[in-house]
Amino acid sequence: MENLIYSFIFVLGLIVGSFLNCVIYRLEEEKSFLKGRSFCPACKKELAWFDLIPVLSFIFLRGRCRYCKARISWQYPLVELANGVIFLSLYVWLLPLSGSSLINFFNLFYYWVVSAFLVVIFVYDLKHYVVPNITIYLAIIISLLWRLVGWLAFDPSAWLEFLKVIGIALVPAILFLLIVLLSRGRWMGEGDISIVFLMGLILGWPGILVALAIAFYSGAIIGLGLMAIGRKKLKSAVPFAPFLIAGIFLSLFWQSQLIDWYQALFLLK
Repeated sequence: MENLIYSFIFVLGLIVGSFLNCVIYRLEEEKSFLKGRSFCPACKKELAWFDLIPVLSFIFLRGRCRYCKARISWQYPLVELANGVIFLSLYVWLLPLSGSSLINFFNLFYYWVVSAFLVVIFVYDLKHYVVPNITIYLAIIISLLWRLVGWLAFDPSAWLEFLKVIGIALVPAILFLLIVLLSRGRWMGEGDISIVFLMGLILGWPGILVALAIAFYSGAIIGLGLMAIGRKKLKSAVPFAPFLIAGIFLSLFWQSQLIDWYQALFLLK
């Protein structure tokens, strides 16, 4: 029974991932993703249901459109697989947490929704070096509502904790705002400010510190690596949102282990 549930959730993640690919494409084209059938970007042929089976259609069609034989981007199966893994990981991560099944379901649904927004932002910024405002603003609104409803419904006496989380989100966002203003947008983009605020709402303390450390360290290492192989220059732009989002997921799943590892490595604990 457990394996059946895991399989169902993974497939659900794949299906949602397929929809996220549609969202990403239509954001790029400035089209609505709430109406209209899926179609091939090359020949504009409307796709049948058997052309849209997550991952499997890409494999069976050998990465090409059934109708015009244009190549299909690897983005499509990778986003589907990544979202399937994220959905399943969030479910497994929440299983052992204490609390009623209602709280766990409430939190799981929130994490699934916000992770879908994060996947869209990750891919979009990686491709276009810009964070789509509509996605980050919706994710922030949903996260604020999640914190608010969770506080009112499950622990109305902990209003100080609710305010603390808002403060934790605001402080690094203000610091990022100062960096953007001082550098005139050369070091960091305005969208990164919103992502950092979202990080605080999702992770709280010390999760946001772990996520930021991961983002800066990994960004620096990969940036230096790209310069070493000649893919980037010192003044070249590197999208930072993917590093921030990777930091969110890593901190979410392995916060305690990463803190212990850091203390053992640098503090000789």
